[in-house]
Amino acid sequence: MAGKVAVIGAGLMGSGIAQVAAAAGRDVVLRDVTDEALTRGTDAIRASYDKFVAKGTMEAAEAEAALGRIGTTTDLDAAAEADLVVEAVFERLDVKHELFRTLDSLVREDAVLASNTSAIPITKIAAATSRPERVVGVHFFSPVPMMRLVELVRGYKTSDETLATARRFAESLGKTCIVVNRDVAGFVTTRLISALVVEATKLYESGVATAEDIDLACKLGFGHAMGPLATADLTGVDILLHATGNIYTESQDEKFAPPELMRRMVDAGDIGRKSGQGFYTY
Repeated sequence: MAGKVAVIGAGLMGSGIAQVAAAAGRDVVLRDVTDEALTRGTDAIRASYDKFVAKGTMEAAEAEAALGRIGTTTDLDAAAEADLVVEAVFERLDVKHELFRTLDSLVREDAVLASNTSAIPITKIAAATSRPERVVGVHFFSPVPMMRLVELVRGYKTSDETLATARRFAESLGKTCIVVNRDVAGFVTTRLISALVVEATKLYESGVATAEDIDLACKLGFGHAMGPLATADLTGVDILLHATGNIYTESQDEKFAPPELMRRMVDAGDIGRKSGQGFYTY
Protein backbone atom coordinates (compact mmCIF):
# COMPACT_ATOMS: atom_id res chain seq x y z
CA MET A 1 0.00 0.00 0.00
CA ALA A 2 1.27 3.45 -0.90
CA GLY A 3 1.56 6.10 1.72
CA LYS A 4 -1.29 8.57 1.24
CA VAL A 5 -3.89 8.63 3.99
CA ALA A 6 -7.07 10.67 4.32
CA VAL A 7 -8.49 11.18 7.81
CA ILE A 8 -12.08 12.37 7.97
CA GLY A 9 -12.80 14.26 11.18
CA ALA A 10 -10.37 16.61 12.93
CA GLY A 11 -11.56 16.01 16.47
CA LEU A 12 -9.51 14.38 19.20
CA MET A 13 -9.39 10.97 17.49
CA GLY A 14 -9.03 12.19 13.91
CA SER A 15 -6.25 14.64 14.69
CA GLY A 16 -4.48 11.98 16.76
CA ILE A 17 -4.61 9.50 13.89
CA ALA A 18 -3.32 12.15 11.47
CA GLN A 19 -0.54 12.98 13.91
CA VAL A 20 0.82 9.45 14.25
CA ALA A 21 0.45 8.75 10.53
CA ALA A 22 2.43 11.86 9.62
CA ALA A 23 5.07 11.09 12.24
CA ALA A 24 5.47 7.67 10.62
CA GLY A 25 6.19 9.29 7.26
CA ARG A 26 2.75 9.16 5.67
CA ASP A 27 1.33 11.98 3.60
CA VAL A 28 -1.96 12.87 5.28
CA VAL A 29 -4.94 14.98 4.32
CA LEU A 30 -7.10 15.90 7.31
CA ARG A 31 -10.66 16.83 6.43
CA ASP A 32 -13.42 18.40 8.49
CA VAL A 33 -16.48 20.49 7.69
CA THR A 34 -15.19 23.81 9.06
CA ASP A 35 -11.89 25.67 9.05
CA GLU A 36 -12.30 26.23 12.79
CA ALA A 37 -12.36 22.48 13.45
CA LEU A 38 -9.27 22.02 11.29
CA THR A 39 -7.45 24.78 13.15
CA ARG A 40 -8.26 23.17 16.49
CA GLY A 41 -7.06 19.83 15.17
CA THR A 42 -3.76 21.09 13.78
CA ASP A 43 -3.14 23.20 16.90
CA ALA A 44 -3.57 20.06 19.00
CA ILE A 45 -1.16 18.16 16.74
CA ARG A 46 1.47 20.89 16.98
CA ALA A 47 1.09 21.07 20.78
CA SER A 48 1.52 17.31 21.03
CA TYR A 49 4.62 17.33 18.83
CA ASP A 50 6.02 20.17 20.96
CA LYS A 51 5.60 18.02 24.08
CA PHE A 52 7.50 15.15 22.46
CA VAL A 53 10.26 17.55 21.45
CA ALA A 54 10.44 18.97 24.97
CA LYS A 55 10.76 15.46 26.37
CA GLY A 56 13.52 14.61 23.92
CA THR A 57 11.59 11.78 22.25
CA MET A 58 11.29 13.65 18.97
CA GLU A 59 13.63 16.05 17.19
CA ALA A 60 12.33 19.52 16.36
CA ALA A 61 13.17 18.94 12.70
CA GLU A 62 11.19 15.69 12.72
CA ALA A 63 8.19 17.46 14.20
CA GLU A 64 8.29 20.19 11.55
CA ALA A 65 8.66 17.61 8.79
CA ALA A 66 5.69 15.67 10.13
CA LEU A 67 3.58 18.83 10.27
CA GLY A 68 4.57 19.50 6.69
CA ARG A 69 3.11 16.14 5.66
CA ILE A 70 -0.36 17.09 6.96
CA GLY A 71 -2.64 18.99 4.61
CA THR A 72 -6.06 20.24 5.69
CA THR A 73 -9.26 20.79 3.76
CA THR A 74 -13.03 21.11 4.03
CA ASP A 75 -13.41 19.42 0.63
CA LEU A 76 -14.22 15.72 0.81
CA ASP A 77 -13.02 15.32 -2.78
CA ALA A 78 -9.47 15.52 -1.37
CA ALA A 79 -9.88 11.89 -0.29
CA ALA A 80 -10.16 10.76 -3.90
CA GLU A 81 -6.50 9.81 -4.32
CA ALA A 82 -5.93 8.30 -0.87
CA ASP A 83 -4.84 4.70 -0.51
CA LEU A 84 -6.55 4.48 2.86
CA VAL A 85 -9.38 6.60 4.26
CA VAL A 86 -9.94 6.57 8.02
CA GLU A 87 -13.30 7.85 9.22
CA ALA A 88 -13.39 9.42 12.70
CA VAL A 89 -16.73 11.23 12.79
CA PHE A 90 -19.60 11.21 15.28
CA GLU A 91 -20.83 7.79 16.44
CA ARG A 92 -24.15 7.77 14.64
CA LEU A 93 -24.92 5.25 11.94
CA ASP A 94 -26.81 7.73 9.76
CA VAL A 95 -23.84 10.13 9.80
CA LYS A 96 -21.43 7.34 8.89
CA HIS A 97 -23.76 6.01 6.16
CA GLU A 98 -23.92 9.40 4.47
CA LEU A 99 -20.14 9.75 4.60
CA PHE A 100 -19.38 6.24 3.35
CA ARG A 101 -21.88 6.54 0.49
CA THR A 102 -20.11 9.68 -0.66
CA LEU A 103 -16.63 8.19 -0.20
CA ASP A 104 -17.70 5.11 -2.18
CA SER A 105 -18.33 7.31 -5.19
CA LEU A 106 -15.12 9.32 -4.74
CA VAL A 107 -12.21 7.03 -3.93
CA ARG A 108 -10.34 4.62 -6.16
CA GLU A 109 -11.57 1.05 -6.52
CA ASP A 110 -8.51 -0.29 -4.70
CA ALA A 111 -8.75 2.13 -1.77
CA VAL A 112 -9.53 0.83 1.71
CA LEU A 113 -12.29 2.51 3.71
CA ALA A 114 -11.68 2.23 7.45
CA SER A 115 -13.87 3.27 10.36
CA ASN A 116 -12.60 4.27 13.77
CA THR A 117 -15.98 3.41 15.32
CA SER A 118 -15.79 1.92 18.80
CA ALA A 119 -19.19 0.24 18.87
CA ILE A 120 -21.12 0.22 15.57
CA PRO A 121 -20.85 -3.06 13.59
CA ILE A 122 -18.64 -2.62 10.53
CA THR A 123 -21.09 -4.62 8.42
CA LYS A 124 -23.75 -1.97 9.04
CA ILE A 125 -21.38 0.81 7.98
CA ALA A 126 -20.18 -1.12 4.92
CA ALA A 127 -23.78 -1.59 3.77
CA ALA A 128 -23.74 2.02 2.58
CA THR A 129 -21.09 1.16 -0.03
CA SER A 130 -20.81 -1.00 -3.13
CA ARG A 131 -17.52 -2.44 -1.82
CA PRO A 132 -18.14 -4.02 1.60
CA GLU A 133 -15.09 -6.21 1.07
CA ARG A 134 -12.93 -3.04 1.17
CA VAL A 135 -14.39 -1.76 4.46
CA VAL A 136 -12.73 -2.55 7.79
CA GLY A 137 -12.73 -1.36 11.38
CA VAL A 138 -9.51 0.31 12.57
CA HIS A 139 -10.27 1.34 16.15
CA PHE A 140 -7.60 3.53 17.72
CA PHE A 141 -7.55 4.53 21.39
CA SER A 142 -7.25 7.95 22.99
CA PRO A 143 -4.81 9.61 23.25
CA VAL A 144 -3.76 8.10 19.94
CA PRO A 145 -0.05 9.07 20.16
CA MET A 146 0.29 7.31 23.53
CA MET A 147 -2.01 4.27 23.26
CA ARG A 148 -0.38 1.29 21.54
CA LEU A 149 -3.49 -0.79 20.83
CA VAL A 150 -5.48 -0.86 17.60
CA GLU A 151 -8.54 -3.08 17.29
CA LEU A 152 -9.00 -4.39 13.74
CA VAL A 153 -12.59 -5.41 13.01
CA ARG A 154 -13.57 -7.72 10.18
CA GLY A 155 -17.03 -6.98 8.81
CA TYR A 156 -19.14 -9.81 7.41
CA LYS A 157 -17.65 -9.26 3.93
CA THR A 158 -14.27 -7.71 4.75
CA SER A 159 -11.63 -9.43 2.63
CA ASP A 160 -8.40 -10.95 3.91
CA GLU A 161 -6.50 -8.47 1.74
CA THR A 162 -8.31 -5.49 3.30
CA LEU A 163 -7.67 -6.76 6.82
CA ALA A 164 -3.99 -7.29 5.98
CA THR A 165 -3.74 -3.77 4.57
CA ALA A 166 -5.26 -2.34 7.75
CA ARG A 167 -2.82 -4.34 9.87
CA ARG A 168 0.20 -3.14 7.86
CA PHE A 169 -1.00 0.43 8.24
CA ALA A 170 -1.52 0.21 12.01
CA GLU A 171 1.74 -1.63 12.62
CA SER A 172 3.64 0.90 10.53
CA LEU A 173 2.51 3.50 13.08
CA GLY A 174 4.05 1.46 15.89
CA LYS A 175 0.73 0.01 17.07
CA THR A 176 -0.06 -3.51 18.26
CA CYS A 177 -3.19 -5.06 16.77
CA ILE A 178 -5.87 -7.43 17.93
CA VAL A 179 -8.37 -8.84 15.42
CA VAL A 180 -12.11 -9.07 15.96
CA ASN A 181 -13.26 -11.89 13.71
CA ARG A 182 -16.99 -11.68 14.46
CA ASP A 183 -18.60 -8.30 13.95
CA VAL A 184 -20.47 -7.90 17.25
CA ALA A 185 -21.49 -4.43 18.42
CA GLY A 186 -18.79 -3.00 20.66
CA PHE A 187 -16.21 -5.53 19.43
CA VAL A 188 -13.88 -6.65 22.26
CA THR A 189 -12.61 -3.55 24.03
CA THR A 190 -15.74 -1.42 24.11
CA ARG A 191 -17.83 -4.36 25.33
CA LEU A 192 -15.38 -4.98 28.16
CA ILE A 193 -15.06 -1.36 29.31
CA SER A 194 -18.79 -0.70 28.84
CA ALA A 195 -19.77 -3.63 31.04
CA LEU A 196 -17.27 -2.52 33.69
CA VAL A 197 -18.34 1.15 33.58
CA VAL A 198 -22.05 0.23 33.73
CA GLU A 199 -21.52 -1.96 36.81
CA ALA A 200 -19.20 0.58 38.46
CA THR A 201 -21.80 3.31 37.87
CA LYS A 202 -24.54 1.16 39.39
CA LEU A 203 -22.39 0.51 42.47
CA TYR A 204 -21.73 4.24 42.85
CA GLU A 205 -25.32 5.21 42.06
CA SER A 206 -26.73 2.88 44.72
CA GLY A 207 -24.28 4.05 47.38
CA VAL A 208 -22.33 0.80 47.68
CA ALA A 209 -19.00 2.66 47.51
CA THR A 210 -17.52 6.01 46.52
CA ALA A 211 -16.17 6.63 43.04
CA GLU A 212 -12.68 6.82 44.50
CA ASP A 213 -12.96 3.46 46.23
CA ILE A 214 -14.49 1.72 43.22
CA ASP A 215 -11.64 2.95 41.04
CA LEU A 216 -9.07 2.07 43.70
CA ALA A 217 -10.45 -1.47 43.87
CA CYS A 218 -9.87 -1.93 40.14
CA LYS A 219 -6.40 -0.40 40.27
CA LEU A 220 -5.07 -2.29 43.27
CA GLY A 221 -7.20 -5.42 43.03
CA PHE A 222 -6.98 -6.01 39.27
CA GLY A 223 -3.87 -4.06 38.29
CA HIS A 224 -5.76 -1.60 36.08
CA ALA A 225 -3.85 1.57 35.26
CA MET A 226 -7.03 3.61 35.72
CA GLY A 227 -10.36 2.86 37.36
CA PRO A 228 -13.57 2.58 35.29
CA LEU A 229 -15.15 5.82 36.51
CA ALA A 230 -11.98 7.82 35.90
CA THR A 231 -11.83 6.15 32.48
CA ALA A 232 -15.39 7.27 31.79
CA ASP A 233 -14.42 10.84 32.65
CA LEU A 234 -11.35 10.68 30.42
CA THR A 235 -13.21 9.14 27.47
CA GLY A 236 -16.32 11.27 27.98
CA VAL A 237 -19.41 10.08 29.83
CA ASP A 238 -21.43 11.08 26.76
CA ILE A 239 -19.24 8.95 24.49
CA LEU A 240 -19.54 5.89 26.73
CA LEU A 241 -23.28 6.43 27.17
CA HIS A 242 -23.68 6.43 23.41
CA ALA A 243 -21.46 3.36 23.02
CA THR A 244 -23.26 1.35 25.70
CA GLY A 245 -26.58 2.40 24.20
CA ASN A 246 -25.48 1.13 20.77
CA ILE A 247 -24.38 -2.20 22.22
CA TYR A 248 -27.57 -2.58 24.27
CA THR A 249 -29.76 -1.75 21.25
CA GLU A 250 -27.93 -4.33 19.17
CA SER A 251 -27.61 -7.09 21.77
CA GLN A 252 -30.52 -6.48 24.19
CA ASP A 253 -28.13 -7.68 26.88
CA GLU A 254 -29.10 -6.01 30.16
CA LYS A 255 -25.52 -5.71 31.35
CA PHE A 256 -25.06 -2.99 28.73
CA ALA A 257 -28.22 -1.02 29.61
CA PRO A 258 -27.00 2.51 30.43
CA PRO A 259 -27.69 3.44 34.08
CA GLU A 260 -30.00 6.36 34.83
CA LEU A 261 -27.13 8.25 36.49
CA MET A 262 -25.11 8.28 33.27
CA ARG A 263 -28.11 9.62 31.36
CA ARG A 264 -28.70 12.41 33.89
CA MET A 265 -25.02 13.34 33.98
CA VAL A 266 -25.07 13.78 30.22
CA ASP A 267 -28.34 15.74 30.40
CA ALA A 268 -26.68 18.08 32.92
CA GLY A 269 -23.48 18.44 30.88
CA ASP A 270 -21.32 16.63 33.46
CA ILE A 271 -19.50 14.59 30.85
CA GLY A 272 -16.03 14.30 32.37
CA ARG A 273 -12.72 16.05 31.98
CA LYS A 274 -13.73 18.04 28.92
CA SER A 275 -16.54 19.72 30.89
CA GLY A 276 -14.68 19.97 34.21
CA GLN A 277 -17.13 17.69 35.98
CA GLY A 278 -18.01 14.04 35.71
CA PHE A 279 -17.68 11.36 38.36
CA TYR A 280 -14.85 13.63 39.59
CA THR A 281 -14.26 17.39 39.55
CA TYR A 282 -11.41 18.74 37.39
